[in-house]
Amino acid sequence: MAYLTEQASVFRYYKPTLQPKPTTLLSSRRVYDGDRISLRLDRVQVGNGPERTREVVEHKGSVVVVPLTVRGTVLLVRQWRHAIGKVLLEAPAGTRDIEGETPEQTALRELQEETGHVAGQLRRLPGFWIGPGWCNEYMYAFVATQLRPQKLPQDDDEDVHVAEVPISAIAGLIETGEIQDSKSIASLMCAIHLNTSDKST
Repeated sequence: MAYLTEQASVFRYYKPTLQPKPTTLLSSRRVYDGDRISLRLDRVQVGNGPERTREVVEHKGSVVVVPLTVRGTVLLVRQWRHAIGKVLLEAPAGTRDIEGETPEQTALRELQEETGHVAGQLRRLPGFWIGPGWCNEYMYAFVATQLRPQKLPQDDDEDVHVAEVPISAIAGLIETGEIQDSKSIASLMCAIHLNTSDKST
């Protein structure tokens, strides 16, 4: 975490002279309620400018896990993504859809459901907003190590297949487009960077 501490000290002294104009919420109404997402329409005004309508997707939040093995590999998953009509190679992930469950508990459950492994150690990575221009979903990210096999049934609507990939191949898979989704790219590259930084200290 030395790298993050160093960067935080740099940003502490960065004080932009120009600040975004404040946005005033004039009205809000929910137009759809689903199992995983809801949609609301917000009427807003930016500064003294004209009124605008913002379409906002509400989400419960999610987690992504980078499982690192002692063999120098990472456990990824292949699954069909209906919205884009194709199979993606991804880091294990899931929605925080169980009330009272911490992000760590969700991460461990999703890891076991999707890869059939439990982790002896779970380390938090920097999290991120998935699409802050239109959605309030925040994703917690983790590195899981000290893995051991212990299966847990997958969700009824999932057909997930594990792919064990050398850590050294990850950057190439991203460059060639084999790994395409933002959460996997962000979490994998962060985990690799921090893992390399730890080994150099």
